[in-house]
Amino acid sequence: MKTLLKILVLAASLGLAPAAASAQPNPNVVPQPVPQQQAQLPAQPAVLGPQTGSTQNPPAADAAKAAVVPLDQVKPEAGIGQPDGRWGFQTQFTSVGQEALWFHNQLLLPIITIITLFVLMLLLWVMFRYRSSANPVPSRTSHNTVIEVVWTLVPVIILVAIAVPSIKLLAHQYSPPKADLTVKVIGHQWYWSYQYPDNGDFEVVSNILSEDEDKKRGEPRLLGVDERVVVPAGKVVKLIVTSDDVVHSWGVPSFWVKMDAVPGRLNETWFKVDRPGLYYGQCYELCGARHGFMPIAVEVVPPAQFAAWVASKGGTMPGAAKPALPGAAANAQPAPVAATANSPVTNQAAASTSRGSIQ
Repeated sequence: MKTLLKILVLAASLGLAPAAASAQPNPNVVPQPVPQQQAQLPAQPAVLGPQTGSTQNPPAADAAKAAVVPLDQVKPEAGIGQPDGRWGFQTQFTSVGQEALWFHNQLLLPIITIITLFVLMLLLWVMFRYRSSANPVPSRTSHNTVIEVVWTLVPVIILVAIAVPSIKLLAHQYSPPKADLTVKVIGHQWYWSYQYPDNGDFEVVSNILSEDEDKKRGEPRLLGVDERVVVPAGKVVKLIVTSDDVVHSWGVPSFWVKMDAVPGRLNETWFKVDRPGLYYGQCYELCGARHGFMPIAVEVVPPAQFAAWVASKGGTMPGAAKPALPGAAANAQPAPVAATANSPVTNQAAASTSRGSIQ
């Protein structure tokens, strides 16, 4: 009798096993609520697209997307941030650039001009005064204490006068303040890409425009790009510069910035520009056949306009929530519902209990 009872219990357990297995949820399938649960869920507003009848993201996401104003590209200005045929450096728009320009124009150029004129005059005087026809018997003077002291002290004084502002300039250039924005610059053969890790880590790929497109947009020849790197005005921008193939060099003359992009190495530089505008640069390292076709265009815009540009690229400002992607509401899983007497959760628990009692 006991044997017969065991056989009946075993047969019942084998019959319940497939039902219990089918009651277990599949992690790869989104659970769907039963009709009783569906009545308890809040209705989801369906938003129809402008051209099709498909359901799209909810009105809040559409309103946020519509609030992003497209960025109007800044137009180039003659003599600002681009070569214009002048002798000397371009007008500087960073504090480091202005300090370096003063160092070059007010200190180095006068010193080297005075030295060059003095040495030229000295050579001409020696060539004329001590020519062989005027001095058939040359002087036998071997030492002159005054001359030796002068030609030792004067170069030392000149070097000190150059070294002090030079060291200050290097300190300002390589000891940057705290960055407000970080941009990773990557050189490729033969274009640039820019990543914004502080703003959702989106990427902008920048290629040179054709000459016809340059003329259409009013860009300088061979300096226009299809995607400019955009930064906010009045903010400290830190650049992390590298390369994925050969050595390049990222530089903008009007910022006094030039940094090599070396594969496998992260180099760092910075700039801060207060004046909104458009500033051009180039690759300054011979990197292959199309080295001369890797222009750089930096668009400096007000902070509010920069935030709008970041949103248009799918990024976020620091501290802001990431905007909802189109279709995210349709793919969202429903909220968990309390178990009822006929719910799959209750049936699964009952099947598990019966299976445990049989064992």
